[in-house]
Amino acid sequence: MTSLIDVVLLLLIFFMVSTSFVKQSQISISLPEAESASIVEEVPEQIDIMITETGVYLINGRELINSRPETIRNALQKVSGGSNSMPLTISADANARHQDVVTAMDVAGRLGFVQISIATVNDTESE
Repeated sequence: MTSLIDVVLLLLIFFMVSTSFVKQSQISISLPEAESASIVEEVPEQIDIMITETGVYLINGRELINSRPETIRNALQKVSGGSNSMPLTISADANARHQDVVTAMDVAGRLGFVQISIATVNDTESE
C-alpha cells in the first residue's frame, strides 16, 4: 500500500512540474465610440415556424397577425431576406390541425425553400 501511495505522489509531482504555466499578458485598449446608434438587423441562420393548437403561426418567435397564406409568405420573405437557401423547421403542436402544417409547407415550397424539416419529439414513455 505504501508503494502505491509513493507512485501516486511521484506521478503528481511529475505532472505538476511538466505542466507549463502561461501568464496571459493583458493589454488595455480604449474602444472607439459610434456617433449614431443605428441597429443592424441580422438575418437569422435558420427559420422556425411554430404552429399552436389554435392555429396561430409564429415565425422565429414572432406571432403573425393572421393565418392567411399571404401573411405567412410576406413574413417568410421578410425574415429570410429573399434567400430561400436557409433551412426551415416547422414545429406544430400535437393537437394542431393538419391543414395548418400543410399550409406552412405549401407557402415555404412556393417560395423555393428546399431544406424543410418538421420538428418532432421522442416519446420515451411508450417504450
